Parts: sequence; C-alpha cells; structure tokens
Amino acid sequence: MDIKAYMGSASEWSGDALAVFVSEEDLGDFRFLGEDIANLISWRVSESSFKAQKDTTLWTCLFDKRVKHVFLVGLGKESQFQLDDFRRAAALVVKQATKERCRDVLMVSARDNLRGVHQAMVEGAVLGSYKFSKYKTKKDNGNEWEIERIYVKGSGESDIKEGTVFAESQNFVRDLVNEPGNVINPVSLAEKAKKIGEEGNLEVYVYDENQLKEMGMMGLLSVGGASKTPPRLIHMIYKPQNPVEKIAFVGKGITFDSGGLNIKPSDFMRTMKGDKAGACNVLGLMRAIAKMDLPFEVHGFIGAAENMPGGGAYRPDDIIRLRNGKTVEIDNTDAEGRVTLADVLSYASEQNPSCIIDMATLTGACAVALGEYTAGVFANDDELVSDFLATAKETGERMWQLPIDDERLRKKIKSPVADVVNSAGRYGGAITAAMFLQEFVGEGIKWLHVDMAGTDNTKEEYGYYIKGATGFGVRTCLAWLREKERKRPAGL
Repeated sequence: MDIKAYMGSASEWSGDALAVFVSEEDLGDFRFLGEDIANLISWRVSESSFKAQKDTTLWTCLFDKRVKHVFLVGLGKESQFQLDDFRRAAALVVKQATKERCRDVLMVSARDNLRGVHQAMVEGAVLGSYKFSKYKTKKDNGNEWEIERIYVKGSGESDIKEGTVFAESQNFVRDLVNEPGNVINPVSLAEKAKKIGEEGNLEVYVYDENQLKEMGMMGLLSVGGASKTPPRLIHMIYKPQNPVEKIAFVGKGITFDSGGLNIKPSDFMRTMKGDKAGACNVLGLMRAIAKMDLPFEVHGFIGAAENMPGGGAYRPDDIIRLRNGKTVEIDNTDAEGRVTLADVLSYASEQNPSCIIDMATLTGACAVALGEYTAGVFANDDELVSDFLATAKETGERMWQLPIDDERLRKKIKSPVADVVNSAGRYGGAITAAMFLQEFVGEGIKWLHVDMAGTDNTKEEYGYYIKGATGFGVRTCLAWLREKERKRPAGL
C-alpha cells in the first residue's frame, strides 16, 4: 500500500473512494466535496441515523459519479478530539474500503489543525491494514484484497514518512509476536536482530550460553536451563555522529513461558508465545530508529530464553547470584521474567545510559489491576514518567503510573537467605515485581518500567487492532524520542 500526500481540492479528486472525517459539528456542510457529491451526501445524512459519533461510519455508493464510494467517519465532538480518534477513523476507512475492493482512497478531514493529525491518519491507515495470514494455506479472497494507494489531503512528506515508519514498526512487532514458539526461540530471535542490524547499519552483539556464564548472567542462564534451545543476550547499538545523550531500551524475551517447574495451567499457557513482546518491541524500535536520524545514541538489550520444565530447570528454593552480584531466592519459577530482566538491567546499567526504559509482559497482577487495555508504568524519576505518559496520551496507548514508594510492601521482596526473593505473593504483585527490577538498575540512572501484561495481545477486534498481538508501546517510545529531540535547547 502506497501512501501519498494530496494537496489538491477534494472537489476535483476522482477515484474509488473518498473518506471524510467529520465531527458532530460538521454534518451540515459538505460543499468542499464539490456540488455533485455534496447534495447527495447531505441528503444521505438527513435520511440516516448517523450523528458522527466516534468510531461510527456512513457508507454511500455513487457508481455514476467521479467517486464510487463515500465514507463518512465520525470523530465525535470537536472539543473532545484526541489524535487517536483520527488513527481509529483511518483504520475504519481502510477496513471498509478493503471490503468494497477499492484500489485508491482519498482521506479528507475538515478539522485537521491539530498538530500531528496527518501523521496520525497515516499511522491509522497502515495499522488498519494489518493482517497475519502467513500460515493459512487457503486464502480468503475478500480478506486478501489490498488497497493500492491512499492519499492524505493536506499532509506533508514528513508526516507520511514518520507515520509510516511508526506504524510499520508496530506491524513488524505484531508479526514477530504472533510467531509461535516453534518458529521463534532465543537463537532465531538473535538471528532476527542480526538481520535488522545489517539492514539498518546497527552494531549487533549476540552472547551465547558460554559467554553468558563468563559474564555472570546466571539469572538468564537459569531460566533458560531446561530448554533444548539455549538463552541469548542481544545488544544492539545505534550511534550517530556526535551523540548528545545515551538512552537504553530493555525488553523481556521469554520466547515461550510454560511456567517452568511451577507449570502454568493449560488455559494460561495459551498466548505465552507473546511473553517475548517486550523483546520484539526493542527489535521494532531499533529497526525504526535506524531510519529516523536521531541525535541520541540508543542501545537495545534483550535477554532471550525459553522457560521450560525438565532436568535442567531451575527450582523453587534455588539461590542464584546475578550479574551485579546480588543474590535471588527463587520462590516461583513462573516469575521468570524479572530474573532475566535483572541480569539485563545490570548489564545495561554498565553501559552508563542517562535513562533506561524496560518493557515486559511481567505480571498478571497488572492486568488484574488495570484491565487488558492499559499498561502499568513505574519510574524513579518524575520528569521522565511525566513526559512518557504525556506522549502515550498522544499515541493512544493507554498507560497509568503505579507507585513504588511503599516501603512496607518493599519488605516483601526481602529474603531471609538471599538479598531478594523473586516473588512476593499475590497482593501488589505488579508493584513488588517493579521493586525487584529496581534493585538491578544502576545508581543515578533514570529508569522507567512498562508492565504490558494484558495489553500485548487482544482477543477482540477494535480500532486499528485485530485479534492477536498488538505491538503495544512501540509508537509511544518512538514518539517520546522524537519529542525529546524537539525539546532540546537550540545548539545542544
């Protein structure tokens, strides 16, 4: 699908489909579409129940006109506009235009004066076109239809480029997370990283099980000890000339999580191919960053392992010494993500970044607390979390800050026989998991942790999502980096 800017008049455009984004206040005037279409659309609206509420559409066939189909897409009240309204609207258009087998579509909004609107429309179009049918041997011809060209009225080339990079990166992550455990394991994930490095001119270092032992990364080795596929540490680097700051992203890369010896019930083991979502986010980020010409040196770190039962599995009551020298008592082998992340956070801290953002499908407790559409955010720096959450609001990726200042709760991760214990029980589980991770972040480094459990996968179709992996968090990280660049003082 090719996305292009369109600077002409909507009243002159001809093609398969014209998509008009309208607010509740816009329903009375369609003259900008041209007299031949405006009167018909106005009549169609008057004869329907369409009120331009959010996520609603009105479709009109005009086979004898210069445009075959007109889609009106509701944005709700203008005073309540969010950028994500335009993303969802664009995704709806793509889905409906695909069903009608349209080849080219012009997207027009009478209300496009918000900063970032055109980029959001591009993102929504790309995200709305996503499907994962790689393994289907019999194709559904209707679902396999693809729009050839989308035009965005009033958009600049930078909007199209950035919006495409952001959305394609999220779709890349969705593809990777959707891959099953028999396809993506620690070794094949590392090969993906190498390929991304080659294509984007990034430095990529992969450390095998022998090197991990020499490096003292016994958490990563212990979690992956029972799998026939050994664990890997992946380190990716984007380094521009004269970087102004060093930033690190860390992702949890459990390519399949059976729970280990504390094995999961069968209902909870389904979708555990998605326990690598944080790692896939890092790969998607580094792939996009290579195309963005950012002034920051960016490091991506992934601890990849498969958590399986077996003779080589780590056990409850084991005591493990991790990379930074701290010891961990194992209470539950299904609390494996924090054990791998602890090693990787320690290693990332040694690279002396100004800040670390880690992403992980870490705790079911977070999904219980916030539901399946909101990620939990924890941080040790107020400015960092404030900026990150403000960006998330713009990208439409719901996040909510949870506290890590309860010292009585912090006592629950203390162990009588080691420095910390890897599971502190049911209550406040997302918070105590974040507190555990904080123990392995280097002193003086700003740190933010995103617990994506629940948001990494959806069981229903809505907005620009279909069932399966979401790629949640990628666009927020990319937009945060771009906003961080914009806020830099001139000359620095």
